[in-house]
Amino acid sequence: MEYITEKNRVYAVEGGEEVGEVTFPERDGVYVINHTYVDDRLRGQGIASELVRRAVEEIERRGGQYKATCSYAQLWLARNRGCEITSPLSCPIN
Repeated sequence: MEYITEKNRVYAVEGGEEVGEVTFPERDGVYVINHTYVDDRLRGQGIASELVRRAVEEIERRGGQYKATCSYAQLWLARNRGCEITSPLSCPIN
């Protein structure tokens, strides 16, 4: 599995095919992790977790703040960065 980071996206490639992605556009100085996707046939293999981890690390490397509107990313942030999920659609900014 190869992971590629672009401006506001990290994606996974296997056998030359894109099989997953996470997007994090910047809005008013905050990166919003708003979409995580993994091909159905590859779910349960930790790919989504790796995508979100790489996105968060990239945002942190840039010195940016982040929040999540994607439910998977919200859970990841709660488990791995200590964010408290305050509603179904938001995670406090780091």
